[in-house]
Amino acid sequence: MIKYALKRFGASVIVMFLASLLLYFLVTHSGDPLSDLRESNDPNREMLMQRRIDFMNLDQPWFLRYLSWLGGVAGCFVGQCDLGTTRNGVQVSDLLANAASSTLRLVVLATVLAIIIGIAVGIVTAIRQYSGLDYAITFLTFLFFSLPVFWAAVLLKEYIGIAYNDWLRYPQMNWVGVGVIALILGLALQAAMGGNLKRRLMTGIGTAIFFFLAVLVMNNFNLFMKPSMGPFGIGIWVLAAAVAVGATALVAGIRNKQVLVPALVTAGIGIISYYATFTLLEEPNWFLIVGLFVLAIVIAVVVARLLGGWNKGAATSVSVVTAIFTSIFILADHIFRAWEGFLRLKPRPISTIGSQTPNFAGNFWEDFLDKGMQMLLPTILLTIISIATYSRYTRASMLEVSQQDYIRTARSKGLNERSVILKHAFRNTLIPITTIVAFDFAGLIGGALVTERVFGWKGMGELFQTGLQEIDPIPVMAFFLITGTAAVFFNLIADLMYAVLDPRIRL
Repeated sequence: MIKYALKRFGASVIVMFLASLLLYFLVTHSGDPLSDLRESNDPNREMLMQRRIDFMNLDQPWFLRYLSWLGGVAGCFVGQCDLGTTRNGVQVSDLLANAASSTLRLVVLATVLAIIIGIAVGIVTAIRQYSGLDYAITFLTFLFFSLPVFWAAVLLKEYIGIAYNDWLRYPQMNWVGVGVIALILGLALQAAMGGNLKRRLMTGIGTAIFFFLAVLVMNNFNLFMKPSMGPFGIGIWVLAAAVAVGATALVAGIRNKQVLVPALVTAGIGIISYYATFTLLEEPNWFLIVGLFVLAIVIAVVVARLLGGWNKGAATSVSVVTAIFTSIFILADHIFRAWEGFLRLKPRPISTIGSQTPNFAGNFWEDFLDKGMQMLLPTILLTIISIATYSRYTRASMLEVSQQDYIRTARSKGLNERSVILKHAFRNTLIPITTIVAFDFAGLIGGALVTERVFGWKGMGELFQTGLQEIDPIPVMAFFLITGTAAVFFNLIADLMYAVLDPRIRL
């Protein structure tokens, strides 16, 4: 495998070199970088032109400028990275750091959500092939995939951004609207759950009643303005236990005590840690949060190894999932507590332009909420557009795999449907999906140009576009360096993952 990886790396270096040479040539010959100054009536025009010539080294042939840029990139391997300057004399490395940070914040969460939701939807529709649910989801996924990004962004701004900000002035739900939403949710969930008529009716009615009562409680206790996990974090107790039980039922079956007990113990330790770390998390930093998150996973693994018996693998998976979700619930409690103070600083919380509020002065959680609200609309947009790809590929792969001989053999051996789907079919389904995920991550690092422009984010896409418009190859090459390296790296990761997912594949 090491020999294969080195061989691929060498080939990738050659491809990157040739592609960078071609790109540099095309950008430098795409126009005149001095055209705006040649048409200027500024009395200092000659001085401005000479300064730009000096910044861009326009007195040298294009290939010497390329070699100079390539030498600066090579210096990155010895800690002396120099990616050059823009035509205005600004260091590209500084611009790149800000652009990459902005883009990663924008696309990573959307991509992860799209992968999780898309794969889950694909599995469900494959299991319920040609049902009403399958047809409905197929229609919606293709509808979302076909949406023009700029048009969908305007709708999100109008109906989620502006309308929600207006609603917060008097955050009460219209009961007719609540009833309609409850009915839609009940119909959707009963269609997803399936079963006989009695089960579907109970599911639909129960969901509608639960939603209606939940909104009633939120209205009476003003939880839209002051959200809470309940007194003494009781909501965390319930949710952590629900995740432990649900994950156990999904992975190993609810009667498997060797998996259920470690999961519940992990949830209990998480609830205890909520009180133990409460003061620390009132004004934390990212190092503390990441450290506690890693510690929670380590504790979950230890608990599963000690209590999992012969079923340690499944116990570890379920306990880790329980620890992750319990940690998220604990953080959510602190975010809810900061919401009221955040609204005092920013009465209209959802912004439609920019990646953060200028001169925003709040504590850690209020600043987190500010950046989160800025990400909300573009994240929703990128997620709903990307879900279609993952759901359709997952559905097609699941349907293909379900016809294989080993799936029929697994069923004939008496394995329950959960084990057949998750342990046999789904793992083989991941092979084509791995390729899509790898290239999607690599592509999104390049930025979502239209989304960035509509929502006013200064990300990688904006850096690339500005470089092209100004006939300035240095920002374009910085963009290429990051996105090209990401494409090569994730492509290699995808190839290596094939051998992990399917032992029959050898590199």
